[in-house]
Formats: sequence, structure tokens, C-alpha cells
Amino acid sequence: MRLDDFDFDLPERLIATRPARPRSSARLLLAEGDTISDRRVADLPDILRPGDRLVLNDTRVIPARLTGRRPRLSAQGPVEAKIEVTLLEPQADGTWSALAKPMRKLAQSDKILFSKDLAADVNLSERSLRLRFNLSGDDFDAALNAAGAMPLPPYIAGKRAPDEQDKDDYQTIWAKRTGAVAAPTASLHFDEDLMAAIKARGVDVSFVTLHVGAGTFLPVTVEDVTTHRMHAEWGEVSEAAATEINSTRANGGRIIPVGTTALRLIESAAAADGTMQAFEGTTDIFIYPGYAWKITDALMTNFHLPKSTLLMLVSALMGSETIRSIYSHAVRNDYRFFSYGDASLLIPSRI
Repeated sequence: MRLDDFDFDLPERLIATRPARPRSSARLLLAEGDTISDRRVADLPDILRPGDRLVLNDTRVIPARLTGRRPRLSAQGPVEAKIEVTLLEPQADGTWSALAKPMRKLAQSDKILFSKDLAADVNLSERSLRLRFNLSGDDFDAALNAAGAMPLPPYIAGKRAPDEQDKDDYQTIWAKRTGAVAAPTASLHFDEDLMAAIKARGVDVSFVTLHVGAGTFLPVTVEDVTTHRMHAEWGEVSEAAATEINSTRANGGRIIPVGTTALRLIESAAAADGTMQAFEGTTDIFIYPGYAWKITDALMTNFHLPKSTLLMLVSALMGSETIRSIYSHAVRNDYRFFSYGDASLLIPSRI
């Protein structure tokens, strides 16, 4: 299975830099087996069946992009350097792993000043940067929210800088548990009116947590994709969520994760016989064609990058030829791609 098997041509004009408004007005490509139809996200209550269960990721994205200054005394007097930081994940010792540009401007025990309230001490090793902030808990969250910007994906950040609107646009309406540095983007299409209509239809929802890491944007660099190693991300499926999902399956309802993050988590937590189990820990599950599905019946997701692990995942769900047809249809019909783009609802023919 070669990396080029998952390539396709995407016109740059189809890369969305802002979401649809209202959220649920985004287009929805409905694929039921080999049958494709063009809908809107707002049509979900008519498409879903009573007794279905949506599985939603309640992670909350932090404004992980920070711009600071590094003051330092030299023989010639005080000198400063501008430092751009992206936070990656909190560590057990209270520090944060991070990326910095330019890294060469930092030295062990430097201090970076991000605002009048927020600063961090630098801890460097050969392969990593750790930051120890001067604040913790709610004080840290408040200072970070004031000083930070949303960590937009590279294909958006390369076209425009993040702004205050992104703090709303790049967050789901049910975001609760702080820890992600990338959004579960399929969930960005939901608003309160749509959620009310879905519940009125008799569709149930369960919340799980997967803190999406910056590794989600790392490219696949091996030609034989089966040798690719996924980054690890922390997730949790509560006892309550596991019970809800098992009840839906027992009653004949479909389990439909919204987003590849929720899908990867429940597939990690499910037993081989499809029984949902409570789970807390890290997962580095890599799903590609040939994967033996445990619990996922369908998937709502956005359109993914060429040669990406997420394109491999949807190919595993629908079949590679079907995904090629779906993506060709999306390009021909000007669907908007990636994090702020349109959505698809993928229902394999086995359902």
C-alpha cells in the first residue's frame, strides 16, 4: 500500500479559510455506499434515523499560539528577540512541551514574556523545548486566553493570521475539557438549532474526549504507509458513554462518530466483539484499508488532505475506489476542503 495511492489533485481555491455561517449551512456530501447526493448539514435530522447515536468529542482548543519577547543582557547592553511559540501539551511536571521560532534565539533558563501577566522559563534539551509558566490553573487559562491566538492549521495560517473571530469559529459549541491544540473540525458545523432538531428526531448523543495534538498535521513521510507511526493523543470514554453506546447497539441503532478524532477513540476503546468499554489513556491507533471495524457504523467528517492518515482512514471505511469517487465529486462540485470546509456523511454499504 503506497503513499501515492492516497494522492489527488486539489485546486487551492477550494481550501476554506473561513467557515460557513450559520455553521449548519455548510454543504454535506452524503455517501451511502456508492450513492452520492448533495445536501446541507442542516439536513441531518432528515437523514439520521431515530435511535441512531452521534458520538461527539468535547475537547476544548486552547489558544496555543503565542508571540513573546526574550530579553537578555549582553556585553553591549539589553537585547531582545521576538519568539513565536506553539504549545503542544502539558507535561506531568507542570511544564508545557512547545515549538518555538526561531529556536536558535533561545538558551537554557531564558525567560519569554508574552504579556504583562504571562511569562515562561525556558528548559531546553537536544530534542525538545519545555516551558514553565508563571501561572497555573484558572489564572493561567485567563492569561493564555488573553495573550494567545487559536492554532489554525498550516494551510489556513499560511493564508491569513488567526484573529479574535477564530476563538469562536475554531471551537465547538459543546467544548468543555481543555487540552486540544487542534479542533475536532467536523463538529464545527453544529449549532444549537441543529442540535435541538437532531434530538427532536430521536437521535441520541454521547460525549467522549480526545485532546487533538499538533501531530494531526504531520505528513506521512514513508512510501509504505503500513510502516507509518501515528502520534499519541490522550482520550477518555467514560463509563456512562460506554453504557450509552452499548445500549444503542443492543437496540439496533447506528453508532456515528462526528469526526475522525471521536472515531479513533471509540475504535481504540472497543473490544474485538464491538462491546464499548470505558477507556482512559493515550491512543496511537492508525486506521488504513484492511482495518477490522469494531463499533463504527458511519462517520461524519470534513474533506482531508492528500496523502494524509485521515484520507487513509476514510478509505478504510468506504473503500479506496469509493473514496476516490467521492473526492472527485467534491472537487468537481466545488465543495470547500479541510478544517473550515464542508462536510461528508459516509455510510458504508455494509450498514
